[in-house]
Amino acid sequence: MTTTRRAFGALAAGAALAALASAAPASAAPRHRRLLAHDDFRHGLGQWSVELEQGGTVTAAQGILDVDVPAGATVWFRRRLDGPYVLEYTATPVSAGGANDRVSDLNNFWNATDVRSPDDLFATPRGGALAEYDYLTTYYAGYGANYNTTTRLRRYVGEPGVRPLICDYTEPLLVANRPDRVQIVSDGPTVRWWNNGRLVFDYTDPEPYTSGHFAFRTTWSHFRISDFNVWRSTRKRR
Repeated sequence: MTTTRRAFGALAAGAALAALASAAPASAAPRHRRLLAHDDFRHGLGQWSVELEQGGTVTAAQGILDVDVPAGATVWFRRRLDGPYVLEYTATPVSAGGANDRVSDLNNFWNATDVRSPDDLFATPRGGALAEYDYLTTYYAGYGANYNTTTRLRRYVGEPGVRPLICDYTEPLLVANRPDRVQIVSDGPTVRWWNNGRLVFDYTDPEPYTSGHFAFRTTWSHFRISDFNVWRSTRKRR
């Protein structure tokens, strides 16, 4: 039954995406925009907070955020972001024979708040295991998760064991050593997640999360991340 639902969901998603392709531009970036935040990953991890389940390495040098971990890892952008915004980055799943080079789990939290310390996400310690994030109110994208077999959008509500599923697809998925250019749109009730110009998730939230923290999230994998930018769209002057 699960396979049938997923297959149906994938077909429905494909039809929806095909319809959107003719009506929407192949990018989430606004034409007129102002840079809100940026990291070129040449000056260490000063803008980031790292939570690791079983160790591993997370470094930022020479233009690359390198995340090479044997289990759960969450890398938080320390600055809280308020919408509307468009967030962009490029991530490459590494497959080169390393111990953690399992092509899986290009995941994100965004507009995240921890209900245990709503005024300060970092006042509550977390250790990198996925269940510890159930206390967040947040959006969560899992692209190429579960050994690169699922692509899902969830809307966490801050309750242990409750991770409401919004979208559940069997494609698109990760391709080893291929860069993925991700764009996340947070604009009031509009929640969108793009990959390489393709609109993967398009959700209208009647009770939207409009501000909070962003994180890269993965488990047992190796990613190289670059070109992190957050933009505010602006109106063109006449």
